[in-house]
Amino acid sequence: MTASRYTLYGSSLDELKVLAEELGLPRFAHKQIARWLYTRFVGSIDSMTDLSKAARSLLEEHCRLGLSAPLKVSVSADGTKKYLFATSEGEYIESALIPDGERMTLCVSSQAGCRMGCKFCATGRMGFRHQLSATEIINQVISIPERDSLTNIVFMGMGEPLDNIDNVLRALDILTSEWGMAWSPTRITVSTAGVARTLPRLLDEQKVHIAVSLHNPFSEERKEIMPIENAYSIVEVCNILRRYDFTHQRRVSFEYIVLDGMNDTPRHIKELCRLLDGIKCRINLIRFHRIPDSPFFSPQLERILEFRDTLTRRGIQTTLRASRGEDIEAACGLLSTAEQR
Repeated sequence: MTASRYTLYGSSLDELKVLAEELGLPRFAHKQIARWLYTRFVGSIDSMTDLSKAARSLLEEHCRLGLSAPLKVSVSADGTKKYLFATSEGEYIESALIPDGERMTLCVSSQAGCRMGCKFCATGRMGFRHQLSATEIINQVISIPERDSLTNIVFMGMGEPLDNIDNVLRALDILTSEWGMAWSPTRITVSTAGVARTLPRLLDEQKVHIAVSLHNPFSEERKEIMPIENAYSIVEVCNILRRYDFTHQRRVSFEYIVLDGMNDTPRHIKELCRLLDGIKCRINLIRFHRIPDSPFFSPQLERILEFRDTLTRRGIQTTLRASRGEDIEAACGLLSTAEQR
């Protein structure tokens, strides 16, 4: 580790310990620094007042905090907010803040752009730009005015979290560790299109909730809208999930954007029941939000409710997720930055 150009936010406790040793700081300095970063959310190194002036001077010389404020915020009529951030490589990402009664959920991004190419997703049209660092992921949580009011965090923003597994796990460690922000894993959900190569690592190393973007239970049909099916089949993903216990605190859910005439028929219901057999889960139905030049449409609400009720009667807990922030393009599948274009 090189102390010069070192970024403090996004660092683990072990990394801070190595840094402190390199700079010749006192024995417990790394724990003090971690407390200032992840408990007190310090805005300057000089504010770390239980470190000596000499220690703070060394940190000022060799390190930077790494926080960056949102460039702008868009506010929906329903109270949802969309925050725009610049990345270290000159790209842009967005986060969505969703208030709902006593819940305040932040939807964070894990990549600038995305390489998954899902046909119904605005971010997928951008293509992949770069991986977000743990600093850039954590910054989305710490740098918004509502930070202290957050009740839940979902990794459902721009990008595929399991395609950036190292930095996502690092961010989760900071969020959930006692030396970090000490969040309960039950307040965090990580979404994935189904990267089977790294899914076991997430399940083994973290106890957060899992949300799998399913959208069609038939492999050939899923390939048409989700190219990831060519590399990792949804059957393979479900087989991995069957090896883990979701009967206690950790949950697994399947996200299902309902597309008129494409995935909302009785045969899709039958195949969903077969595919998910043996997995304690729920399905979250999502109304499709149009993106420009899209060939897809959402069914009428009555048809979606019938789809939901039929799945529920067949033993799969199924809910219809409320649409939020559509007027500011903050709803599911819409996150994409005009600044990027």
